[in-house]
Amino acid sequence: MFDTLAQGSEEKLSASRELRVCGAALTVLAEGALWWEAERMLVVADLHLEKGSAYAARGIALPPYDTRTTLARLDALMRRFAPARLVALGDSFHDRDAESRMDEADAAALGALTAQTDWVWITGNHDPVPPRRFGGTVMHELRTGPLTFRHEPQPAPASGEIAGHLHPCAAVRVRGRRLRRRCVASDGTRAIMPAFGAYAGGLNVLDEAYENLLPASGFHAWMMGARSVVPVAAHRLEGD
Repeated sequence: MFDTLAQGSEEKLSASRELRVCGAALTVLAEGALWWEAERMLVVADLHLEKGSAYAARGIALPPYDTRTTLARLDALMRRFAPARLVALGDSFHDRDAESRMDEADAAALGALTAQTDWVWITGNHDPVPPRRFGGTVMHELRTGPLTFRHEPQPAPASGEIAGHLHPCAAVRVRGRRLRRRCVASDGTRAIMPAFGAYAGGLNVLDEAYENLLPASGFHAWMMGARSVVPVAAHRLEGD
């Protein structure tokens, strides 16, 4: 059903699609990440590690495996692309105490990942001071070529911005059935990335939170299925 979103396209559906932001060719991955081949850079946003344990501490029972699941997905991408640099766009940890609640096996797995590449932690509102235990470089934002990587999107124009924070998702109706998926939202001058974390939710791209970030009808939602990525024009989307 999801693949029918690409009706009329001559391109074969795949687990990734190319997106251009200010001339930079980025590959949108169905896993919820971006790959910048020219820089050998893998980009993820909003891992929210230890969100499950944070909820459990407040009496909300969730299976305590979100960190392990998120790291396993990240490890698979690392093995696939062998990036020279990985950029995590903030809110990588759900709160300042996430490190103390992390299982030692998960902590070791994260440390092994950060040791494999030039790892950059962009600071977020949930983790303004990412733990130093896991290595990597902490930055407020990173500028590379025409692109600026930061956590929270800035009001337009923000040319070349790659950000997270809002956990974008999109909804579309196909053959009478409503489909809602994570997405990268982009108008070609910027891209807002979905949350990569296993327990992270999503905010519809038609929500008022995006009003000063994306043109009302001049953007696409690069919607992600299990095995495909489909760009859908804003005028085809529907709100929640």
